[in-house]
Amino acid sequence: MRLIAALLFVLLVPTVVVAQPAGTLVVGLVAEPVALDPAQVTDLNSNRVGRRVAETLVAFAEGSTQIVPGLAESWTISRDGLQYTFKLRKGVKFHDGTPLDAEAVKFSIERQIVPDHPASKLGKYPFASYFFGNVKAVEPLDELTVRFILKEPRASFLDVMAAAAASIVSPTAVKKFGLDYGANPVGTGPFRFASWERGQRVVLEKNPAYWKFPVKVDRVVYRPIVEDQARLTELLTGGLDLIVGVPPDFVAQLESNAKLALLKQVGAHVWYLGFNNEKKPFTDKRVRQALNYAVDKDAIVRDVLKGTGAPSKGPVLPGTWGDEARLKAFPYDPERAKKLLAEAGYPGGFSTTLWVPESGSGMQSPVAMSTVIQSNLKAVGVNVALQTMEWGAFLAKLRTKEQEMFALSWMAGAEDPDLVMYPLLHSSQWTPNGPNRAMYRNARFDELLSQARAITDQAKRAEMYREAQRILHDDPPWIFIDHEVQTAAHAKRVQGFRLHPSFDLRVETISLK
Repeated sequence: MRLIAALLFVLLVPTVVVAQPAGTLVVGLVAEPVALDPAQVTDLNSNRVGRRVAETLVAFAEGSTQIVPGLAESWTISRDGLQYTFKLRKGVKFHDGTPLDAEAVKFSIERQIVPDHPASKLGKYPFASYFFGNVKAVEPLDELTVRFILKEPRASFLDVMAAAAASIVSPTAVKKFGLDYGANPVGTGPFRFASWERGQRVVLEKNPAYWKFPVKVDRVVYRPIVEDQARLTELLTGGLDLIVGVPPDFVAQLESNAKLALLKQVGAHVWYLGFNNEKKPFTDKRVRQALNYAVDKDAIVRDVLKGTGAPSKGPVLPGTWGDEARLKAFPYDPERAKKLLAEAGYPGGFSTTLWVPESGSGMQSPVAMSTVIQSNLKAVGVNVALQTMEWGAFLAKLRTKEQEMFALSWMAGAEDPDLVMYPLLHSSQWTPNGPNRAMYRNARFDELLSQARAITDQAKRAEMYREAQRILHDDPPWIFIDHEVQTAAHAKRVQGFRLHPSFDLRVETISLK
């Protein structure tokens, strides 16, 4: 209560505003980036910084997830869907002065998927299998033309090529920095990496030779401020120009603050509480069903998130083409939960541990949300010990595969269900560094996802994904909680900023008044 009272004081009483340098944009992040090598990134904070440095062959348009040219000015697709040929822009250079060419594209992808590649041991590439496991070869045809040959058709391949892991990096820089490349990124983007003070700030400087348009901001300073109230207070007192993830309790007040602009937008996001499907008692789907009935998602959205979320019935964003409209979310039904637990052999409940990050990309209010979930589960006899940790430590802990329950979120980037269902829940992604943290395996579900990504008829794909959602409702790998309505707030001196449905933070469009 003291924190809330202090913040209300800041909101209501005139404060001394810290003047930022004229050409410097200061951004508050909910957690520190983990690494800035796009091929190794698993969190949104790292992505939001790193994507300003390195770019992809194709990109999402401003304001939508429509695919548009990026570093490739054009592309062609063979009739059988197995070959994608990209024509690169002429004259584009990496920040170290070396040229963007077809060999750099080949290097950037093959280091992730070719075991004996010279750079394959320089990092862990958690999405290599998901994004590029279908790539048979990357062939430079000439200096500015490169062809991707696939093992089988993949309907979402262009969306994949817009993902951060498909960023084109400087081969010279990777070879120079080796294992330290993640702290010294070099790309073609609107900003160049300048410095990183761990725990304090990451600084980027504008790329004066940026190919797309003149960048109007001289530098961007990213400051990790985990505590919500502290981050908002810094914005209100001028220490920050822009924040994302506005604390839900203060959305209404910010909407009426004439000195700030508040933005909201629904994005392709899901927040879930995962189970280790390989550990008892979570091997029994009745237990997983029971815990879905035990959690009051409507109360979490109403009381914790203050409407900045929508209750979830599955991983796919409601209203999109992979959604199962007839499927209903698990209702709040504690008595049914108790009955299912008894049927599964746990009439008195059980005890377990829930890992929760203190903050993190897309995590909304993880500790507050998990505390409500803890209370809901206790009411049906399940005693949950919350173990909170810093975001980077949390991600490292998940790689041990020792979790029982864990709170996590996912931003798919685009609306194609392949970009959320396959990486998070297909059994092929159950690897030491893979994104299937729940270690979920369902043969029919796997079959549907594999078939759906190999055909291009969207109506047929949609029906397969709808069936897949029905499977997940019967055999839930998680407790489905909510889909975030992303929020951001900025000072009035910030001009030209817009939220993007992919959750990318495109500060290169900003000018400072």
